[in-house]
Amino acid sequence: MKLKFTFFVLLCIVSSSLYGQSNLQNEVRFTILHTNDEHSHLIPIPVVEHSREFQSTARGGIARLAGAINQVRDEKAAAGEPVLLFSGGDILGGPAFGWLPLREGLAPELNLFQKMGYDAVTIGNHEFDYGADVYARYLRDAGYPEANDKTVILGTNTRPPHDHPLSERGIRNHFVKELENGLRIGVFGLIGNDAISKTAQPGPVVFDDPIESARKAVSELQEQGVDILISVNHSGVAEDRELARAIPEIHVIVGGHSHTPIHQPIIEGETIIVQAGHYMQFLGVLELAWNTEEKTVRVLNEENGNPNLIPIQDETPIDSLIAEEVENYEKILNNWLSELTAGGIDDVRKTIAFAEFPILRNDPQRESAIGNFVTDAMKYSAEKVLEQPVDIAVQANGAIRRNIEPGTDVWNNGEITFYDMMMAFGLGSGDDGSPGYPVVSFYLTEQEVRNALEVSILLSELMGDNYFLQFSGLNMMYNPDRAVLFRVPFTGTPIPTSRSILRAELVNGDEVTSIRKDSDNLIHVVTDYYIAGFLPMVGERLPNLAITLRDANGRAISLQEAIIMDGDQQLKVWESVLNYVQSFEKNEDEISVIPNRYEVPEGRLTVTYTLPLWIWPVAAILLIALVIFLIAKRQ
Repeated sequence: MKLKFTFFVLLCIVSSSLYGQSNLQNEVRFTILHTNDEHSHLIPIPVVEHSREFQSTARGGIARLAGAINQVRDEKAAAGEPVLLFSGGDILGGPAFGWLPLREGLAPELNLFQKMGYDAVTIGNHEFDYGADVYARYLRDAGYPEANDKTVILGTNTRPPHDHPLSERGIRNHFVKELENGLRIGVFGLIGNDAISKTAQPGPVVFDDPIESARKAVSELQEQGVDILISVNHSGVAEDRELARAIPEIHVIVGGHSHTPIHQPIIEGETIIVQAGHYMQFLGVLELAWNTEEKTVRVLNEENGNPNLIPIQDETPIDSLIAEEVENYEKILNNWLSELTAGGIDDVRKTIAFAEFPILRNDPQRESAIGNFVTDAMKYSAEKVLEQPVDIAVQANGAIRRNIEPGTDVWNNGEITFYDMMMAFGLGSGDDGSPGYPVVSFYLTEQEVRNALEVSILLSELMGDNYFLQFSGLNMMYNPDRAVLFRVPFTGTPIPTSRSILRAELVNGDEVTSIRKDSDNLIHVVTDYYIAGFLPMVGERLPNLAITLRDANGRAISLQEAIIMDGDQQLKVWESVLNYVQSFEKNEDEISVIPNRYEVPEGRLTVTYTLPLWIWPVAAILLIALVIFLIAKRQ
């Protein structure tokens, strides 16, 4: 009996081993390399550390990224495994190299990506920061549509009109890539709903429903006989999960938009979801095996002992040819910067400020030190150019791209370069073709200011931190829980209350004045062109919160009329910050010192939780019921 049992066990072990070997023989291996949200950060950040001749803690840099890609490709070539390389979108939209696409003939990011061998790049929301016309010209300058033979531009649900220049640039719905090992890979790329809502200037371009567009692309690729389906998305993790649940046939989703460094792949059903953070600080590496019999794909990184994200840092090898290209682009940028600042700044790496602390965004949907800093800068510069007082300066969290972080080691002791400072404030452009959103000046009634405050709290509660406003010259007490009374059952439609602001005050030095409801007194406001563009639109959806831009006499004005002109030039947000920084006291090296007041929030915006508004109607109903009960009982 024992002999039979032992034979049975040995038979099971041998069978299992043979099955495992058979399974491995049926596997075909390949690797996906990926990045996303590069935002034109061609050099490592923070720059101040990278500029010193010692081991740097700066991360990223496209020459380092190219070096890491070369390294992985060489390893996989030796093993006979093919490699794909994708970007999840938002390759643009990050100062100061992100300004160069405004110059005709320049497309640094895509030209470099083509040289690095990217197979495809998906369109993100920041590709439209300068408008659809500029993006069309950018693609033209990068050699499209012919350049699709090198690097495909994916826009499965991006639809420009047939008569728009963008339609001539060869944006692809999907494509098939046949690998050296015989695998046929079907690839498409989506921009998600959240990214669509944050597209600054799409112009006439429309965006179809992402899931329905994906469903159609999957069907068409399956008809072409592909083995593996890959969606390269600019959607964020939450929408990537939703897509995987809706269309389980998708094998891999390479993500972007939410800036999430996914160190271990997310498995949703049988779909593998990855993302590589932002600013080229990581190279995503997804090692895969395709089972030709079972038609399944599995992740090999852990089995191979390799990370899913490779940090791009000082030890990363540099691709010398890409580094040389970056140096050429930096010279072009420096020359243009010198023109923009009348020779004041001729090097993006120039140190312009000193701070013993970082200036931070702090908690979401709350006052922040960096919000105070940029709104104070806008107020200061607007008053200087207009030569008149400004009551309130406003900026949205979504326009503040990152913290200001000075160098922190013994070698640089708190220096902040122009490049590092402007990473936070350099988005957008004006219709003058120069970088940066213009600062605009207009007047609102006190009631309209209250309306704007209500809109800020409502939108930030419903749509996230990007819509939360920061202020200079204004103090506010608010309860975010009062922004929405309730949601309609089944539809989920929110019912706004317009009662989240408990108190609002103008602050001018020691003088504090209440901002009153139902008052037509005018208040002088400055903000940027992009934020101001949303204000009049509020009344279309919420008539009780309507806002009209006015001049000092109360006459309605257009947004174009509101732009602040400094001589014959538009005043930009980034210039306002530079002017403000240059007004600070200098240290012994004649470098401006950031005041300590910007180390922490000052208490301009205070959250106070009160009883929910629904308590009062419920209490009234209960009181009425009690009265009826007592009357009935007495009778």
